Amino acid sequence: MKKLLLSVAALSVAAGVFAAAPVAGDEVLMTVNGRDVTISEFLYLYNKNNSQQLQPQSVKDYVDMFVDYKLKVADAENAGIDTTAAFLAEYGKFRNELAAPYLRDKSVEDALLKEAYAHMKKDVKVSHIMIPVNRSVETDFRAKARIDSIRADILAGKISFEDAAAKYSIDKPTALRGGLMGWLPVGRFPWAFEKAAYETPVGSVSKPVDSGFGFHLIKVIDERPSRGEVHAAHILKMTRDLPASVVETKKHSIDSIYNVLKGGADFAEVAKTESEDPGSAQRGGDLGWFGGGVMVAEFDSVAFALADGQISEPFETAFGYHIIKRYGHRDVEPLDQAREKLMALMARDGRVDEPRKARLAKLASQYGFTRMKANSMTLRHRLSNLPADSAVLATVATDEMPLVQMDDNRITVADAFAALNSRSFASGADLAAAIDKSADELFENAVADRAITDLSSDNVDYRNLINEYRDGILLFEISNRNVWDKASKDREGLEKFFHKNASRYAWDSPRFKGFIIFAANDSILNEAVAYADSVAIEDPEDFVAQMRRHFAKNIKIERVIAAKGENPITDYLAFGAEKPQAKNQRWSSYVAYRGRILDKPEEAADVRGAATTDYQALLEKEWLKQLHKRYPVKINKKVLKSIEK
Repeated sequence: MKKLLLSVAALSVAAGVFAAAPVAGDEVLMTVNGRDVTISEFLYLYNKNNSQQLQPQSVKDYVDMFVDYKLKVADAENAGIDTTAAFLAEYGKFRNELAAPYLRDKSVEDALLKEAYAHMKKDVKVSHIMIPVNRSVETDFRAKARIDSIRADILAGKISFEDAAAKYSIDKPTALRGGLMGWLPVGRFPWAFEKAAYETPVGSVSKPVDSGFGFHLIKVIDERPSRGEVHAAHILKMTRDLPASVVETKKHSIDSIYNVLKGGADFAEVAKTESEDPGSAQRGGDLGWFGGGVMVAEFDSVAFALADGQISEPFETAFGYHIIKRYGHRDVEPLDQAREKLMALMARDGRVDEPRKARLAKLASQYGFTRMKANSMTLRHRLSNLPADSAVLATVATDEMPLVQMDDNRITVADAFAALNSRSFASGADLAAAIDKSADELFENAVADRAITDLSSDNVDYRNLINEYRDGILLFEISNRNVWDKASKDREGLEKFFHKNASRYAWDSPRFKGFIIFAANDSILNEAVAYADSVAIEDPEDFVAQMRRHFAKNIKIERVIAAKGENPITDYLAFGAEKPQAKNQRWSSYVAYRGRILDKPEEAADVRGAATTDYQALLEKEWLKQLHKRYPVKINKKVLKSIEK
């Protein structure tokens, strides 16, 4: 039986196929080195190019430039750039990101958003019981059985919820209050917990909930329409864990502050000097916008009871004495405005993956791909009572039992095991669970790969954009090899080019050329000059690097080519200007070293930018001549004429 090869090699093949998979009815305009270019691809790039130009090009004028572009891409493919690990990684990342919106079930996403938004419209008051888990199959099973037993006793009337919380819950602060958490702030707790709280009727106890941190039972005490959000600031005098005498002093202090505020003092200024809340005092006590249940109950009640602009009387919470000023309030924002915030919450807890999973499940059915869950159960039964020792690991590493079937390909137990990062498991049951999860991920990836391949054939916009990105990477890399990087490294070639074309690079005025050595004082400067005299200057850049290595941060050295008026220091050293006032006293001593005044450039380095640019243009021109000879180009003139109109 064939095995599915999930590797970068498959992506390499797909990268080539995408460019050659025309949409039905999309005629071939040209063929470059055997690769078809359709009308849609050509017009996509032509229109994009024209939108970026001040003077639009005609189709006829653009064709030659487009052919050159495609010849360079063909050369990159011939050089194997499209098979390198770096290319495949960059291309694969973009390919997947671009395809992501197409691999989501919009109806599922909308349903999740509406469900989350419904929570924003309602407040629920809850109590809970929490028991710990140790995250292994065996301990999870025991924890689940224990929470089931506690719930059964509560429902049977053998123990009250409050007494059960006090007896069993590991959340000690709430356990002391019979499990009472208060009004639940939306988005602050794991989604599984929040969902159960909002779906459980008032007065009822939820089924066991795995929040990821433990198993919970939730009792809903009350519910009400959301009160929206308030914008408030506060002044705090902390009293927690302080002796009674100090607490009394704090009480007098907060009362005095309240009287000052009643007299018209600015709340924010008083908060900056008097509040003991380090997080908000520097902001004038500003706490920003917050919804119900975010603050402790006493604070919450006061903040929402105030009118906008009103200042509260001093009141006490577990943290100390507060005074609140409410600046404003707002109702729950519309769904379209809350969407971004809700999507961020969904991303945090994994709900954001559900639309993708739903879409991939539909596509898997469409493709006839099968996730063989029965075989996964067989594996679980086989490993459940075994240790995850080396012998068992060796067995699964060669197990050919299929977990996924896709046409003539399959993903086996061995494949799923090989994809795991870890080889350490608490038990055989945990090993089986890890292999099962790995198989799910490989299955989803295989479906996504197939969907993306189909997308490139079926969706013109996607195909053109992904091809543009692919060709852009190849164009950059091959151009860098043959033109840009080559011009910068081929010093001999650049120098020959400069001398052959020296007349292009005449200066309109003389230039000072040399080095300027800076030092903190004359003593270090003299030492630097003496050392420089002992160094052979074969390459100016190497000379500068050697000086910097020898003197470290004690000197600064710069290679300069400057006309009169371009540099105050060279104006002084070479052209007789007054000595400029030092901007940095550290480099108050400086001297021109091996400097002279030139009427015209004497080497390519004197006009490096211009000479290198012109040399690159020559290299590209010669390269294109070779490309036109090396790779065949066939243009369908009839098709071209049809789009020139």
